[in-house]
Amino acid sequence: MEFILFLSKLDKEILNLLMKANYIVEENKIECLLNKEIKGLHNFKENKIIICTENAKRKTNYRNKNQQPNKDNFKTERAIRKALRHEATHAIQKCNDNKTIGDIKKLESKLHQSKRKALEFSSSNFSGTYAKEVEAYVLEDKPKKVKNLSLYLYLKNLKKDYQLK
Repeated sequence: MEFILFLSKLDKEILNLLMKANYIVEENKIECLLNKEIKGLHNFKENKIIICTENAKRKTNYRNKNQQPNKDNFKTERAIRKALRHEATHAIQKCNDNKTIGDIKKLESKLHQSKRKALEFSSSNFSGTYAKEVEAYVLEDKPKKVKNLSLYLYLKNLKKDYQLK
């Protein structure tokens, strides 16, 4: 999976915790081709996260370092990292009985103005509620919090598996 190359150490830990929590993480599936605006999505029914690396690269003007060695692709890195954190937040919400973790009013006040348009797009085009999308957009910029909440997701699933045995 190419998107792993763009992740920080902390984001790789989030990815690892998601997979330990029995999440499937895939890249560049048909859903990405159907909507070239999205950089990631969460499939609630299948416990699956899809990262749309090609969409993120296109939207951030990614340039291959072999062709342009001095080109810095920090925008692509940031877009892919935020996509993973956003979708991980939805996985955490699912584990929390499909509810937000934080106080929506506090989160709403922390939502950066530049994310308002994306919020409108997400809450109108996908099945997420407004509150869950606000939380996911705010937590995109908080990798440590997403990692800690992903650990919660993993432990909750581990406990559930243990109780079934």
